[in-house]
Amino acid sequence: MSLADLTLDQWQSLDLPAARRFAQLAADRVGGRVSLVGAVERLGAPWHRARIEKDGREFALIPGGEVTLGFDVDAWQPTPGQLADYAESMEEGFGYGSDLKAHLAELVSPRRTVTLVSMLMSVEDEDLTELPADMPALLAKNGVRMPSADEWEYACGAGAATLFRWGDECSLDGTPYEDDNGPQHELSAFGLRIAYDVYRTELSSDVTAVHGGDGGEAVCGGYGNLLAWLPLATANRNPFLAEFVYGPDGEGVGEEFSTRHVITLA
Repeated sequence: MSLADLTLDQWQSLDLPAARRFAQLAADRVGGRVSLVGAVERLGAPWHRARIEKDGREFALIPGGEVTLGFDVDAWQPTPGQLADYAESMEEGFGYGSDLKAHLAELVSPRRTVTLVSMLMSVEDEDLTELPADMPALLAKNGVRMPSADEWEYACGAGAATLFRWGDECSLDGTPYEDDNGPQHELSAFGLRIAYDVYRTELSSDVTAVHGGDGGEAVCGGYGNLLAWLPLATANRNPFLAEFVYGPDGEGVGEEFSTRHVITLA
């Protein structure tokens, strides 16, 4: 089994010494060093995490293969509190749909199966240093690339079917910006700091999507607590904000967005 063929099921079935060997193979492949191999508990079972340090940047090892992404809005059962909070937002003139499910359907990617390559993805997002359209060429000079929208979503949720990477619910007592101890501050299953701050909006190679935040729009605009949390939803691609970012009105705000570095383990 090669790094390129490594799937999530295979990665999680390895014992820790074997996981270390694969991590070392990845480090050798990219000219980096293994900085962490360990396991955390997820869904009642051990879950491997590995990090590779390269050029002063930490990368998480993310296996590929056939994975399930997206969010099934029809199957989701919102809580009474979520429904009530959205209804209050609607009364104030906010929201994209006549009800909460209709709103989400405008924002999230559908549940589906895709095939991804094994990769290294930077643990932290980094501010853009060029206009969004110029970032791919700039990163390519350094032997890295932006993630695809599917890769970003997978790195965030690790295939979980829930609305957020931690589950289907969020605190409705306030916005995520006010919540210093909420689940958004925990690392993702693969060990990334991702979808953690609504003021951080990440870009992928897909110009129809943005990820992990809305630049603080819902918080600053007083849209309501649930709407302030939804930009952190794993499958939220916010096509309306993406249209602004990549349109003529977004040319002067590139520095307000971020992206991640990806290295393909082919």
